[in-house]
Amino acid sequence: MELITFLIIGALAGFAAGLFGVGGGTIIVPLLFIVFTQMGYSPDNIMHLALGTSLATIIVTSISSLMAHNKKGAVMWPVFKNLAPGLAIGCFLGAGIAGQISGLYLQLIVGVFLLWVAYRMFAKAKKPITTNAASGTNTNTDNDTDSPHAHAALPAKSKQLAAGGVIGVASAIFGIGGGSLTVPYLTRYNVVMQKAVGTSAACGLPIAIAGALGYMVFGTQAQIDVPNTIGFVHIYAFLGISIMSFFTAKVGAKVAHMLSPSLLKKCFSVLLFVVGFYFLYKGLF
Repeated sequence: MELITFLIIGALAGFAAGLFGVGGGTIIVPLLFIVFTQMGYSPDNIMHLALGTSLATIIVTSISSLMAHNKKGAVMWPVFKNLAPGLAIGCFLGAGIAGQISGLYLQLIVGVFLLWVAYRMFAKAKKPITTNAASGTNTNTDNDTDSPHAHAALPAKSKQLAAGGVIGVASAIFGIGGGSLTVPYLTRYNVVMQKAVGTSAACGLPIAIAGALGYMVFGTQAQIDVPNTIGFVHIYAFLGISIMSFFTAKVGAKVAHMLSPSLLKKCFSVLLFVVGFYFLYKGLF
């Protein structure tokens, strides 16, 4: 029954990720939190298990996404090489930091993060889409052009390494593949959106591997009493979610092309608002 439950979560997470164009972590973490709570796991371990397992599943989905973007030439490999060491080290250390934070505070932190993502997505969904007559491409009129970095080149290798470290730490604490942070970082330095997304997909792999290993190592040291786990990674959940999300993400992507992108973003942002407030409510009351 556990495996069936996780297969269903994987199906939902993959479909939502493909439908809304976001990393599965923002869907997987809340769903695992609810399921692990119903399974009677210790409140001190639930958020850590949800985050660690989420990062483990991103290993599989990031490989699939990376291959797809690389075929289209959308991965900036020199930038990836600059960011990757910082991402991996930061995410591993971030797992250690998360291990020192109580389950309650971690829950509140993730809740606030989801509300921030929801606000950003809803705000962008409201911005008008203009058509470039010369190229025939659609452009979202967001604030990127108003940024002081909008027309700047990418910073030096050392600064990219440091930025990777910050993104890695945050990704481990939030249980995400880093796309919510890596894409804005690249686009603010005038990297075109397609290449920012493609490079972010590649960056998700070192984040997921280092983060999952970190949650395994630090979870093993914590000696949690939860069956079918390696540290803070639930094996059955990892297998079930990885298998199903790989297939259903493609279905969600096909459905997304039939609907309005603006409407999709608004619907997903509302969902994230609900989940974020749910985390805050459970943590505060």
